[in-house]
Amino acid sequence: MNGTKNKEPGLLTVIDDTFGILDHLMEKDRTAIQSREIGKITFMGKGIARIQGLSSVKFEELIRFPGNKLGIAFNLDEDEIASVMLDESKNLSAGQEVYRTGRVMEVPVGDALLGRVVDPMGRPLDEQGPIHTEENRPIEREAPGIMERAPVNVPLQTGIQVVDALIPIGRGQRELIMGDRQTGKTAIAIDTIINQKDKDVICIYCAIGQQSSAVARVIADLRNYGAMENCIVVVVSGDDPPGLNFIAPYAATTMGEYFMEKGRNVLIVYDDLTRHARSYRELSLLLRRPPAREAYPGDIFYIHSRLLERSTHLRTGGSLTALPVVETEEQNIAAYIPTNLISITDGQIYLSPRLFQEGILPAVDVGKSVSRVGGKTQLPAYREVAGDLRLSYSQFEELEIFARFGTHLDEETRKTLERGRRVREVLKQAQYGIMTVPEQIAVLLAVTGGVFDDISLNEINEAKIKVQKAVVEKLPELCLRILSGEKLKKEDREALLDVAREKN
Repeated sequence: MNGTKNKEPGLLTVIDDTFGILDHLMEKDRTAIQSREIGKITFMGKGIARIQGLSSVKFEELIRFPGNKLGIAFNLDEDEIASVMLDESKNLSAGQEVYRTGRVMEVPVGDALLGRVVDPMGRPLDEQGPIHTEENRPIEREAPGIMERAPVNVPLQTGIQVVDALIPIGRGQRELIMGDRQTGKTAIAIDTIINQKDKDVICIYCAIGQQSSAVARVIADLRNYGAMENCIVVVVSGDDPPGLNFIAPYAATTMGEYFMEKGRNVLIVYDDLTRHARSYRELSLLLRRPPAREAYPGDIFYIHSRLLERSTHLRTGGSLTALPVVETEEQNIAAYIPTNLISITDGQIYLSPRLFQEGILPAVDVGKSVSRVGGKTQLPAYREVAGDLRLSYSQFEELEIFARFGTHLDEETRKTLERGRRVREVLKQAQYGIMTVPEQIAVLLAVTGGVFDDISLNEINEAKIKVQKAVVEKLPELCLRILSGEKLKKEDREALLDVAREKN
C-alpha cells in the first residue's frame, strides 16, 4: 500500500512533465503549425481574394499566396474569408492554394531607414541596396494612453511666416492641411520638412496614391536642400493595389513611433488622406461591406482616428507631430472626409483657391485656419509682435471687400487698408524661402511698427529681404535670445526697429 502511494505521485509527475514538454514544443512550433493550414482561393477580384479552408485565421493576419505574394485577412465570415492583396494579383486565380503565416503585417524600423525611399512593406525603392534593420514592428499599434501623454508645449517651426506667426504648430500636435487641388498643400508640408534639417527632428513623408513624377520631384527637392538625410519617404502610387495604399500611413506611423519611443521628435506628413479614404472605400465595396454616406464604409472615421491618435507628445520626451493633408472639392470643407478629419485633428490650415489665383502665396486663408493648441507653444516674441495681428488682418480682409463699393473713405479707414496691404505683402513667401524665427520677428515688427508705411507695395519684398539680412548680421545676440524663448524688452524692440529703418 505504501508502494502504491509512493508510485502514484511519481506517475503524475511524469505525466505533468510530459504535458509541459508538449506545451513547450507546441508553443515553439505554433507558427509552423499555423503556416501549414491550407486554404483555397474561390474568387479572385481586383485587389481582393475570397478563400475557403482557413477556419482558424485571425483578423489582419498575413496570408501567403502562390508566387510568395501576401494578403491580409479582412472579412472573417462563417463559410469563407476575404483577403486584401498587398501585391499584384495578375497571376493568381481560383483554385490555387494559400497558407496562413500566423503573423500580422510588420515593417522594419530603425536608423537604417533614414535617407531611404521605401514602400509600405519596408522594401527599398531607391536602388541603394537592401535595408538591414534589427527590429520589425506591427503596423497596427495601440495609441499611447492618457497617462503616457504630456502637454504640447514646444513649438514646431515651419519656416513659413504666416503659419508660425498666426497658426503656430506644436510638437505632438495634429494639424490638418486642407484645400482644393493645386493650391499648395504639399508645398507647405515640404517647406516644413526642409526647415527641420538642423533641428534634430526625424521627418517622414508618406505619399499615398500620388503620381510617380510628383513624388520624384519631392524627393529631388529634399535632397537638393539637404533634408533627405534625416528623412524617410514612404511611397505608394495610384497604380499599386488598394490594399497597399490602405496600409501605407499605418506603416509610416510605426516607423515614426520607433524614434518617438527613443525620446526623439518626429514629424510625419500624410499626403493625402483623401486618397487613403478612397482606397479604403474601394476595398470595402469589393468586400461587399455595407456603404454609408457618399458610399464610404461606416467605420471610415475610426480608420482615420485610430491613425491620428498615435501622434502625441510623450512624458518620456519624444513626440510625433502629424500633418495630414486632405483635398477639398470646390472649397467644400463641409464634405464627409474633411469634416471627419477636422473633428479628429487639433486645427487646420486652409488654402484658398482665390488667394492662390491672385498670387498671394502661400494661399493661407487666415480666417478659416486655426490652431487649437499651438498658441501655447509659440515663442514669447511672437505673442508680443503678432498677438493682435491675426484679428486685425482678418478685419482688414473684410474691410477691403466693403471698400470696393465705397467711393469716399475717411483717413483712418484708408490708413488701415494701406497697413493691411503691406502686411499681406510681407506674409507672401515663395516656396523654399524658409525664414528663421528672428527674421520673421524683425519683419513683422517692422510692418506693424509702420516702417514700411511709406514704401510702395512693389518695393515691400525688397525691403523685407534687407531687414532679414540686417537683423542676422547686426543683432546676433538678440537673435539667440529670441530663439531661447526670452521676451522682447523695450530696448530690443527699438533695436529691431532701428535696424529696419536704417535699411529702408
